[in-house]
Amino acid sequence: MKFAKPLQQATLIKRYKRFLADLRLADGTEFTAHCANTGKMTGCAEPDFNAFYSTSDNTKRKYPHSLELTQNQFQHLICVNTSLANKVVDEALQSNIINELSGYAQLQSEVKYGQENSRIDFLLSDPSRPNCYVEVKSVTLLSQDAPETGQGYFPDAQTLRGQKHIRELIEMVEQGHRAVLLFAVLHEGITQVSAAKHIDEKYAQLLTEAIAKGVEVLAYKSKISAKEITLDEKVTFIP
Repeated sequence: MKFAKPLQQATLIKRYKRFLADLRLADGTEFTAHCANTGKMTGCAEPDFNAFYSTSDNTKRKYPHSLELTQNQFQHLICVNTSLANKVVDEALQSNIINELSGYAQLQSEVKYGQENSRIDFLLSDPSRPNCYVEVKSVTLLSQDAPETGQGYFPDAQTLRGQKHIRELIEMVEQGHRAVLLFAVLHEGITQVSAAKHIDEKYAQLLTEAIAKGVEVLAYKSKISAKEITLDEKVTFIP
């Protein structure tokens, strides 16, 4: 996924009120940017991190700039705009980058399904095989205790919504479909992914149950730059 224009660089002053971040340019100019991320962003938004932002041409926007990437103290680039995860995965699916999910005749997004009023991120279908329901989760939480291990976790905060999605995937398997939980790693420092039992024990328990019932789990890492983000490398998922 290419950005419309190469991102511009600044320094992160602080992120606050969930959707706002104050940035500072090299000449000292300070401004507020929109931050499309509802998570805690642990280890992704510390003061003085490098920040990369885009600028919208929409004159009606209160905050024309959007925080897209940050760069931590280890020089890892991190995509903090969670709305980009599905765009990156969509492109990967259409380009058959994810071998396990290639060869389907049709790709649909945001399709209603399940008993809990959900929408699946991607529905893959083909006359010759069962439907495949793909739920995407972006991973940006690197172990704070041992970052050198490359251990990443999901979620970074308790997620009732994420728990619901796992239940829905289990239901799809029980109905005879294929169900896949795809962790899109949007952090250069993460090389393996696990459920964050220390943050959301219920989510981890549900995921273990889902795997036992046939839900598949995949993790793919992104290549990140100020020009584009692409999903390009399978990494290990450790239950």
